[in-house]
Amino acid sequence: MRIDIISVLPELMESPFKTSILKRAMEKGLAEVHFHNIRDWSVGKHRQIDDEPYGGGAGMIMMVEPLDKCISELKSQRDYDEIIYLTPDGETLNQRIANTLSIKKNLIFLCGHYKGIDQRVRDLHITKEISIGDYVLTGGELAACVLADSVIRLLPGVLNDEQSALTDSFQDDLLSYPIYTRPETYKGLSVPKILLSGNFGAIEEWQHDEAVRITKERRPDLLE
Repeated sequence: MRIDIISVLPELMESPFKTSILKRAMEKGLAEVHFHNIRDWSVGKHRQIDDEPYGGGAGMIMMVEPLDKCISELKSQRDYDEIIYLTPDGETLNQRIANTLSIKKNLIFLCGHYKGIDQRVRDLHITKEISIGDYVLTGGELAACVLADSVIRLLPGVLNDEQSALTDSFQDDLLSYPIYTRPETYKGLSVPKILLSGNFGAIEEWQHDEAVRITKERRPDLLE
């Protein structure tokens, strides 16, 4: 998988990709992540990338020309399955979206900044818009890191135990059941006896029942 991330501040995103699972995925050749500074396609001698909005209003808008040139150049080099704009008014990221994107080959993530991007960029290029929650960040860079992490960890060969991803919260529209490890008893709190029984059928039933119980308590909307 190749992900191209377009940003005003690409250096803000470099660190997460140099550690842990994301680093491992790239070292194994399972994922490529390339950062592109939109100022490399800026307008005029002052390298302008933003301007005041037509019709007035607060804030600055990312200009259509630099973004169009950047995305068009990338599209001329390869075919992209999705060109994704990270924006608060996009579809809220969930596990289903991450699963779907994980089987794609080439993706572009466009990080919004300032007050947003010229609508014509969305009309010309964007195929999908994603939000990571109902709140506003300074820019789309952190959202792009969240999206990349949620997708790349699902690629075959990235996790040491590939079955682990299949039991994550939300994979089956349920939150995770309680999990325990040694010691068996700590400060008066003991591991449920069923988990020590060796009866794997009964353990799986308990895990499912607990996942349903917790989901009903915390996220009943997932069961609708």
